[in-house]
Amino acid sequence: MRNQEEAPYIVIERDKGGGVGAFVLGALVGAGIALLLAPQSGAETQEDIKRQARKLRTSAEERVREAQRQIEERLGEVREGVQSRVDGVKDAVTAGRSAATDARGDLEKRLQRSKAAYRAGVQAAREAIASEGDTDEAKGD
Repeated sequence: MRNQEEAPYIVIERDKGGGVGAFVLGALVGAGIALLLAPQSGAETQEDIKRQARKLRTSAEERVREAQRQIEERLGEVREGVQSRVDGVKDAVTAGRSAATDARGDLEKRLQRSKAAYRAGVQAAREAIASEGDTDEAKGD
């Protein structure tokens, strides 16, 4: 009696690359059988194919028109949105310029008041010094 480990065994390998060729061959055979067993003549079959192609073309054209309409609607909405944003930015720039002009005018007024106050202070100081000088001279006489 032989040991189980010494028993002969068989390896079967399969090549998986033949699937595409078999598919193409099956498609050709199926098409040939369909033509042989078709209940219509060749002219009738061609007319059916033309009719179906026209339907498909019409359907595709309708879908393209609908897609164009939707794109045009969305494009119009986007344009309106962009225009409103541009108008908003223009309004903001105008308001900013106006605020800057107002602030500049206010700053110039304050600067003039400060200069006038400075001049008045300098004049008052000179007058005070001059009056002290007059008082000192009067005392010295």
